[in-house]
Amino acid sequence: MTTPPSPPPADPGASAPGPDRPPRRRALILGSWLWVTVPLAYGLYELVHKARQLFTG
Repeated sequence: MTTPPSPPPADPGASAPGPDRPPRRRALILGSWLWVTVPLAYGLYELVHKARQLFTG
């Protein structure tokens, strides 16, 4: 009885951490994090600013 062949490996850049990740993928990851964190930081800033106004008058 023979075993079935193993499936081909997944995209090596998808889960491989470290310096072997392509620069283009790093830029995409960095851009994605910025796309989320910049509006989040602005929203938190506005929240704190308006809460301070609300509670201090």
